[in-house]
Amino acid sequence: MSRKLVIVGAGPVGCLAAISLAKMGWSVEIYETRPDIRLPSSQAAIQQRSINLAISSRGIAAMQAIDSAAASRFLDNVIPMRGRMIHDSDGNLDSQPYDRNGQCINSIDRALLNQGLLDEALAVKSVRVFFQHRAVFIDFDGRVISVLDASTGKERETGFDLCIGADGSYSIVRRQLMRVVRMDFQQEYIPHEYVELRIPAGRDDRKNSTFLLDPNHLHIWPRHSFMLIALPNKDKSFTCTLFAPTIEFEKLTHHDQFLPWFRAHFPDALELIGTEGLLNSFQQNPRNPLISIKANPYHYRDRAIILGDAAHAMVPFYGQGLNCGLEDVRILTALLHEGGVDPTVRDSEAFDLRLARALSRYSESRHEDLIAINDLAMNNYVEMRHSVTTPTHKLRRMVDNLLFSLTSRTPVTLGSLGAFPLGITFPSETPRGWLPLYTMVTFRPDISYSTAKRKAAEQRRVMTNVGIVGSVALLIAGASMGWMALFSPKS
Repeated sequence: MSRKLVIVGAGPVGCLAAISLAKMGWSVEIYETRPDIRLPSSQAAIQQRSINLAISSRGIAAMQAIDSAAASRFLDNVIPMRGRMIHDSDGNLDSQPYDRNGQCINSIDRALLNQGLLDEALAVKSVRVFFQHRAVFIDFDGRVISVLDASTGKERETGFDLCIGADGSYSIVRRQLMRVVRMDFQQEYIPHEYVELRIPAGRDDRKNSTFLLDPNHLHIWPRHSFMLIALPNKDKSFTCTLFAPTIEFEKLTHHDQFLPWFRAHFPDALELIGTEGLLNSFQQNPRNPLISIKANPYHYRDRAIILGDAAHAMVPFYGQGLNCGLEDVRILTALLHEGGVDPTVRDSEAFDLRLARALSRYSESRHEDLIAINDLAMNNYVEMRHSVTTPTHKLRRMVDNLLFSLTSRTPVTLGSLGAFPLGITFPSETPRGWLPLYTMVTFRPDISYSTAKRKAAEQRRVMTNVGIVGSVALLIAGASMGWMALFSPKS
């Protein structure tokens, strides 16, 4: 008989954790406050508040490590985005590829991904899900959780051997852990908010649905202190997200104020969205806050651990929130395997030293990575809304990519990395060659976030010491070498 795992939260992270630990032999129960997201009545609320998800190599690698067949099914429903398309104030377009080897990030509907992972979890016999059940109190030492059934209004208790909190930024599991753990905790609301808009599908000459923008780009309208982005959907529409300072939104409380402001800054986007569609979204869709959360440690003895946004909510500007949460599950799974944790039943009063060590190692090894990506996400907002348009940024990016080409001749892709062995967290602890930060973060799941951040800082110091003049000279020299190699006589 298996030990019992209780997961609070049936989002993508909670569902993937359920799949992974059920496969290890745990008996899993998931408690979710919301109704079943697969019900039609749940869809409207999801569409009002969700930023489209961008899944890249880290998230895909996590799913492949846990269920390769499920990962393949999800990839059938994504739209690849091979680069940024920058829309300047004059309507000019600038395509900026993400990767020299054609690797891409992938747009996927939040509800579609969540529903798919939920279906995969429920397909595992040892997994049960209880919707509209809100966790209200957790006795970690007694291994008991109290949940309120919203459909009956009654509260009940259930026991567990291990509790995973995957219940988002406002996690009840995290709050309950703070009663028994000396947890360092930092929560920051940045002074910016977002609102969802939508570019509908167009019609071609044959009246078939068509994209009004190139679907293989993440579209960005950078405007210094604010920006608009657009990600493609399978129905040929685009989900748009307007990010702006709260103080800016406060000036735009009525459509008579919002429409002229939007027309002045995003005239080309307004043509695609349409005046009526813009005003409907502005009036109906809520303004949402952007929150950053840091905590440490993430576990308590052999009893509990928090994953995903419950442990490290981050702003969405590096597209790593989902990917990081899914990677949390892969790392935890690897450490449980490495630690030889046994999911079979034991005395309810016993202390599982192996499990406690695995959870402790997760907190110790994962913390630096989570702080790194949290900070990188915050910093990337400035790049997306402003720096991408500057000559200095373009020159640095050009030099970065040249050095990458000169020192990393053999492409390293998700396909070439293969499946990560059980018990291995990050195979490449000391990556070689010059690697752009974005490449390491987005396309190299074998490199930890903290390693990527350290290596990028070292490379930035080199570039600063050499200076722009030296960088340009190096760029010219590299181009000359490439030209000579291209046209030199073949032996």
